[in-house]
Amino acid sequence: MITRPSKIVCIGRNYRAHAAELGNDVPTEPLIFLKPPSSLIADGDPIVLPRISEQTEYEGEIAVVMGARASHVAERDALRVVRGIAAFNDVTCRDLQRRDSQWTRAKGFDTFAPVGDEHAYLGEWGGLSVVTRVNGVERQRARAELMVFAIPMLITFISSIMTLEPGDLIATGTPAGVGRLAPGDMVEVEIQGPDGRTLSRVGNPVAAGE
Repeated sequence: MITRPSKIVCIGRNYRAHAAELGNDVPTEPLIFLKPPSSLIADGDPIVLPRISEQTEYEGEIAVVMGARASHVAERDALRVVRGIAAFNDVTCRDLQRRDSQWTRAKGFDTFAPVGDEHAYLGEWGGLSVVTRVNGVERQRARAELMVFAIPMLITFISSIMTLEPGDLIATGTPAGVGRLAPGDMVEVEIQGPDGRTLSRVGNPVAAGE
């Protein structure tokens, strides 16, 4: 499992089709929020659904793992501070997200950040794909080239606001196809390279909270 980062920086509405499926506009600049490191779990650990929510959903994403301390990084240098990638699931209580004016509660519960093993990928970023399956049925698939804001731009934008530390995660947004999770489900997020080979995967059973 990835060592617990100092922070998990997430990007909202970074695929046009996902913004549209939730009835949202595409932002004119990256929409960022944080998930607490305490939400992180590894492959095989259960996602626990909080009883306060009636609509908890999966969001498969490509996570970037930082490899160097980064502040005000130029876009042309952005990938030099990256160590690798990992499969990531930005689990979200959609009903709480709609209810609150900010997203910390909806996305910050314990177990709401499953992350797969890190892969030291430094190839063509646009050719990466994220695939999500629930109970073996594919629900999401999209290439990184469809992102509104590309990975180098995200690193530049975030590092102009906050210093990124080695091991920090940037979750780069989810494509269309998000949906509900129920106790007993098995949700898997996979990152594939341009050749279709699996580079990172995280799979988690879903359990009801007490």
